[in-house]
Amino acid sequence: MKLENILAERKNKIIYKDGDKAIKVFDENFSKADVLNEALNQARVEETELNIPKIVEVSKIDGKWAITSDFIEGKTLADLMQENPDKIDEYLELFVNIQIEIQSKRSPLLNKLWDKMKRKIDETTLDATTKYDLQTRLNGMHKHHKVCHGDFNPSNIIISPDGTPFVIDWSHATQGNASADVARTYLLFCLKGKEEIANKYLDLFCKKTNTAKYYVWEWLPIVAASQSVKGKDEEREFLLNWVNVVDYQ
Repeated sequence: MKLENILAERKNKIIYKDGDKAIKVFDENFSKADVLNEALNQARVEETELNIPKIVEVSKIDGKWAITSDFIEGKTLADLMQENPDKIDEYLELFVNIQIEIQSKRSPLLNKLWDKMKRKIDETTLDATTKYDLQTRLNGMHKHHKVCHGDFNPSNIIISPDGTPFVIDWSHATQGNASADVARTYLLFCLKGKEEIANKYLDLFCKKTNTAKYYVWEWLPIVAASQSVKGKDEEREFLLNWVNVVDYQ
């Protein structure tokens, strides 16, 4: 196989296009367990019948693990937002509707978000008292079983030429509380300096789902701590500032 057409380059991976297939090739040092878990997540989410690329195979290419999926033609929602700033409200409406549809699904074999958060808090460099406070807060949150994307942002939505949205990159998918996933998306917007859009997004999601904003706000310190474990240095500092966030008023 000759891989030449690069679609995207990410940390520890390169995504190629080969005909009607997209091939994600991981670095030699990338964890085999993480590769297989990502493929398994995607296969399990396929069973919910959401619009996502279908897994074709997991293989090795030149000694590197690779996941081959259907290639989805189109533009990302992030690109469309950048190209058409006057349509931000329209795109945010679509964005939230897609997330609500995802969270309406169930996939009982996905890893549990609560377990992941608990483990990640333990892995942080935070002091013991802060970890205890975060674990106590986590223990008090409702344990739902909704499909959560884990990295839901406009770059992970492709709009096909006929207008159909497809959601990609299910490596962080879990089942759990929808508000935790919303908190994660909110922080992703903030990390890119898009606080205004972050607040519009949160207001829209809460309005559409009749969710109290306070409920999402309670998740922010937990999600920020969890995300800080593998974040870049500058992102880690930003995220840790949210760990001691005061209760939402």
